[in-house]
Amino acid sequence: MPENIDEIEITIFDTETTGLKPEEGDRMVELAALKVRAKERIAVFDELINPGRAISAGAFSVNKITPEMLKGVPEIGAVMPKFLDFTKGSCLCSYNAEFDMSFLNNELKLIGLPAINNILVLDVLTMARKLLPGLARYPLWFVAQKLEIRTVQQHRALADVEMTWEVFTKLKALCQEKGIADLASFSNLFAFKPKI
Repeated sequence: MPENIDEIEITIFDTETTGLKPEEGDRMVELAALKVRAKERIAVFDELINPGRAISAGAFSVNKITPEMLKGVPEIGAVMPKFLDFTKGSCLCSYNAEFDMSFLNNELKLIGLPAINNILVLDVLTMARKLLPGLARYPLWFVAQKLEIRTVQQHRALADVEMTWEVFTKLKALCQEKGIADLASFSNLFAFKPKI
């Protein structure tokens, strides 16, 4: 009997960063996650991170994270092991997983840890594109609005995690109405598959 998606522990996570390109030196400045099962909140993770570099003007215009906010916060080497411990035993879930996973794996590489490649990562952006075809665009706030979610996007990691959970819950309900409820189907349809 395939596992029902509602029986699975899922860690929904989000990153805020200094810019858009980890391959050009951009780093994470915030990492947040919410561990859930069905509609139950299990645990929260939320950490600011000292990126060791300036936040670009473009990134600041979105996340409003200032150098003052990062004074005295830990570096990634202290945060990442705690995050990996937090996610143990769950699958991961993100809105635009390609972006978030590129930063997570870059940070892991920088501190000498292996990339995350053996954990199921569900991409809520892929879900939105497949389940809500024909939208003019697919930013998180726009999809949330189309799903009649009233929350305003704040572009901070934990707030975006909360909004992603709301969107995921509504899209999951659409799947269940279509008879798509088992983990294997969710994996086949919505898993993030890294480009090789």
